[in-house]
Amino acid sequence: MTSTAPAARRSSVRSLVEATAGRFISDLQAGFLADRPAAVGALAQLRRGAGKLPGQVPELWGVTGTEQLFHDQSLSGDDTRAERAEVGFFVAVTLYALHQQSQGTPMHKTGEDLGQGIRRLMPRGEIDETIRRRFVRVGTAATADVLAYRLREVISLLRNGAIPLDYGRLAGQLYLAQTPDGMSQVRRDWGRSFHTYKTGADDGASTDKDTA
Repeated sequence: MTSTAPAARRSSVRSLVEATAGRFISDLQAGFLADRPAAVGALAQLRRGAGKLPGQVPELWGVTGTEQLFHDQSLSGDDTRAERAEVGFFVAVTLYALHQQSQGTPMHKTGEDLGQGIRRLMPRGEIDETIRRRFVRVGTAATADVLAYRLREVISLLRNGAIPLDYGRLAGQLYLAQTPDGMSQVRRDWGRSFHTYKTGADDGASTDKDTA
């Protein structure tokens, strides 16, 4: 029973991070797409943190919505879990702000995994080696700061292709990636969604259907 307790806590915190980030980003997205000044301004601020960790951009303290994580008691009494949760939340929110820039359609979409999004960037039935190498670099990141930086590179590619991503899920994966053996599980998830995604006629470069 004791051996399963850490895994259960990790799963609980991951769910908290995923759900909280998903709600916060959904609200931001709705405001941005409705052209509300507060949301437009918030995304412009948040983009400054894309590819960085919370401690590297103190000017974003109080802007990212991180405090919403601590409304729940799951993070109380454990500074390590709290720090990992904050990093996962922050990196996902700021990358979303970069992804949504200049896009008129939602770039946060439930169910869209990173591996799937990368596969959609490629021509149907083919592997783009340049994009594949960028994806591999993300998967081999050994630290949170390197992972955030390399994710910024591939999110820019997804933005150029107008391909959405589930940022709640990404936040949960980024939390998990910082836990013991967690990055291995995240790599498996990304790899599986990349290899099992069935490309369609509208994959690759964005089309009128993508932006309708």
